[in-house]
Amino acid sequence: MVQLPNTIITADHEDTRSDSFEPIPKGEYTAMVNYSEMKDTKSGNGQYLELTFEVLEGDHKGRLVWERLNLVNPNATAVEIAQRKLAEIGRSVGLQTVEDSVQLHDKPMKIKVLVEPATADYSASNKINGFSSASNLKASPAEEVKLPF
Repeated sequence: MVQLPNTIITADHEDTRSDSFEPIPKGEYTAMVNYSEMKDTKSGNGQYLELTFEVLEGDHKGRLVWERLNLVNPNATAVEIAQRKLAEIGRSVGLQTVEDSVQLHDKPMKIKVLVEPATADYSASNKINGFSSASNLKASPAEEVKLPF
C-alpha cells in the first residue's frame, strides 16, 4: 500500500479518458505499431501475429486498433492473406523485408479503418482494411525528392 501525498477528489478533475471501447469512425488515420505479439489460435493449431496500432493525430489520437495476421495456420489461404498484409505494412514503413515484428514498431503509416457492425455474439469493432505510407511525397523516377531533415 502507498499513502498518497494528497487526497484526490475525483469530481474535481475532468474525465479526459480516450479509452472508450466504442469503435472509431470509418476513415484514414495516421498510426503506428506500438506493440506486437505472436499468439496461439483458439483452436490451438496455429498462431497469429497481433499488431497494436496507436492513432497519432486528430480527435481519436491515442486510440488503439488491432490487426491479427494468421501466419501459422493449416488454411493456406489464411496464411497467404496474412503474408500479403504483412508485406503491405512493411512497404508502408519503407521496409524491403520483415524478419521481426519489432521492425514495424514506432514508424508512422496510414491505416484505412472500417467499422464492423455488431452481431449477436460480438459488439461493433474496427477492422483495418488497408495500409499505406504516411508520407505524401510522390515522385516520378526522374525526380529527386529532398526530405526536410
